[in-house]
Amino acid sequence: MKIETIVNAEIELLTAIKNADVPTLEKMLHDDLLFNLPDGQTITKEVDLESYRSGKIKIETLEAADQIINVIEDTAVVSVIILLKGTYDNNPVANSFRYIRVWRQFGESLKVIAGSCVTLQ
Repeated sequence: MKIETIVNAEIELLTAIKNADVPTLEKMLHDDLLFNLPDGQTITKEVDLESYRSGKIKIETLEAADQIINVIEDTAVVSVIILLKGTYDNNPVANSFRYIRVWRQFGESLKVIAGSCVTLQ
């Protein structure tokens, strides 16, 4: 697995998140995904997708910075700062978050198998 492949997958994922592109997210997130939110709640792929389907999350700005990628055999770990502006459940969100995402190669496809984010002050 090449770093360039992960960089491209990250761009595709962030574009899908910004555009609430559920079919692309469905393809890129592993069915057994676990993701920790800043409040400590752990969500599944289905919970994440439903927030996009329902319009609960609306993103106006999504900018990535300070990306670090470590490739370990068929797995990649990405750490990235995301500036996010939008609304969640009709409440404004405007903050920077440090995300960590774990990607794994499954045949020809890359999927996010785990992740977490924390709010930066």
